[in-house]
Amino acid sequence: MEETVGGAVAEDVRRRILSMLSSGALRPGSRLGTEREMAARFDVSRATLRSALLPLSQAGVLERRTGRAGGTFVRADIVQRHAAEQAGLPALLHSGGHSSHTKVLATDSRPATVAESVALAIPDGEPVVVIRRLRYADGVPLSVDQSCFVAAHAVDLLEQPLGGSLYELFRTRYGLAPASTTETIEVVSASPREAQCLDIGSRKPLLAITRVTRATSGVPFEYAYDLFRADRVRLTATSSTGLTLACAAAVPDPA
Repeated sequence: MEETVGGAVAEDVRRRILSMLSSGALRPGSRLGTEREMAARFDVSRATLRSALLPLSQAGVLERRTGRAGGTFVRADIVQRHAAEQAGLPALLHSGGHSSHTKVLATDSRPATVAESVALAIPDGEPVVVIRRLRYADGVPLSVDQSCFVAAHAVDLLEQPLGGSLYELFRTRYGLAPASTTETIEVVSASPREAQCLDIGSRKPLLAITRVTRATSGVPFEYAYDLFRADRVRLTATSSTGLTLACAAAVPDPA
C-alpha cells in the first residue's frame, strides 16, 4: 500500500515527535522503536503511524533501518573527514557545524610494542604513552581512538587534560605540531567491545584508520588506530590536480 501524509491524527503524531526533538527528549541517533512499538506508544494504527513518519523521513529528520537492531531513528548527520587529516577531530567537527565531546576510556605508560617501535622510529621497548578515547559528534558515539606517543616527547602527558585536541596540546606544551600524516584505511567488523562503546550491533562495519603523524622535523610523534562508525563518516581525498574523490563510508553489513 502506498504511504500518504495522512490526516489530523497523523499530524498530531508528527507534532508530538517534533516536540520531543525540540525539548531534547529525542537526540540525534535516538531509536524510536519498531513500527509496532511506535504504534502502541502513540496509540494509533500502523497505517496512521506510517503516514505520520513519511514527511519526517522525506525531510531527513528520521531514518528507518532494517535488520535485527532496526527500527526508526532520529537521523545523525554524516561527518565529512579528509583522508590524511591533520586537524584534530574537535576542530574538524566544529568546522562542519557539529558538536563534539570526548570521553577518556583508558591511559597507559609502558614499553613500545614492535609495531609501535617501527611506526615511531624508536628502539624496541622504549617507553610510550597510550591514550584511548571515545569521541562523540552531536551527542552520538562516532569513533574509538587509540593514540600512542613517544614518552620522551611529552614526559608529563598523563597529567594534562586529555579531553580536548591532543594535537593542540602537543603544539602549545611540547612544541610539536603535525606537519605530515600517513594513513592506511580499511573496513573491519566491530568487536563486541567496540560495538558496545559505539552503540551499534556487533560485527557492524567500521572504518579503521591507522595513522602515523610527523612533526615539522620529520620525526614521527604519534601512532594511532581510530575506529569510526561507517554509517556516520564520509571520507574525501583531494589529488594534486584538484580532483576530489568522495568515498561514502556506508558499506553493506557483513553476512
